[in-house]
Amino acid sequence: MPIENNWVVASDIGGTHITSAIVDLSSWKVLEYTICRNQVNSRSDAKSILQSWVASISETIRLSDTDIQHLGIAMPGPFDYENGISMMKNQDKYDDLYQVDVQIALKDILGSQFSIRFINDAAAFLQGEVFAGNLQHHPKVLGITLGTGLGSAVWEQGQKAFDADLWNTPYKESIFEEFLVTRWFIKRFFELSGFQEKGFRDILTKHREKEAFETLLLEYTDVLYDFLCYFSEKHGCKTFILGGNISKAWGVISGYNTYKLRQFDIHIGQQTEHAAIIGAGSLFKK
Repeated sequence: MPIENNWVVASDIGGTHITSAIVDLSSWKVLEYTICRNQVNSRSDAKSILQSWVASISETIRLSDTDIQHLGIAMPGPFDYENGISMMKNQDKYDDLYQVDVQIALKDILGSQFSIRFINDAAAFLQGEVFAGNLQHHPKVLGITLGTGLGSAVWEQGQKAFDADLWNTPYKESIFEEFLVTRWFIKRFFELSGFQEKGFRDILTKHREKEAFETLLLEYTDVLYDFLCYFSEKHGCKTFILGGNISKAWGVISGYNTYKLRQFDIHIGQQTEHAAIIGAGSLFKK
């Protein structure tokens, strides 16, 4: 089915929300006036969840005032992305969609004329940043999201980005995720300083001049370097895009263990919340 005006509707689905918007594939721009954000009760029944999703998607299409029949969706895993079947179970979200053919269920509500494609949310972030950031000349790019969780993805020319699923890779006495996310900053800074803060932003804002902050960042960048090395060796690539809330402080973070981090070609994501939407829309780029 041809895309007449290069416009597709794309949605980024999380555990508590859905954001939908029109993406112009000719410019990799999100049409701001078409953005629709809805809260979703992911613990609800399947019908209610699907209706919440469709409400956001339909409103975006209405705001565009154009007949659009291509829908790209960035979805958390586990999920059968090729066949559109949810495999999420016992994750405190979307349990009632387990083994539901989401593609068929959405078409039943939106209309059978819709062409629907799915992509992992971490992979969508990476793919969106690659195209919008004009980095598609690289043969391969690796993506990392640093926030409440550790996301990882791989993009290669001519291929759809995929979830690298490295969050639970064994590291020291635990796994990599436990050393690279927000909860580590909170726990470790309390151990170092005795100050209990709500997140990394508060630590950065209030305690940057303290010796404990320097120790914190040296430890963090040591682990990050180890993860970059592991990821790079596993997929044969030194070009990275970093995203997530922690990456917003890269100007500070990169000042520690700089000689190590400079071994990699590191880009910071510029699309913020738009990245996954652009990545989902890009599933229809020829």
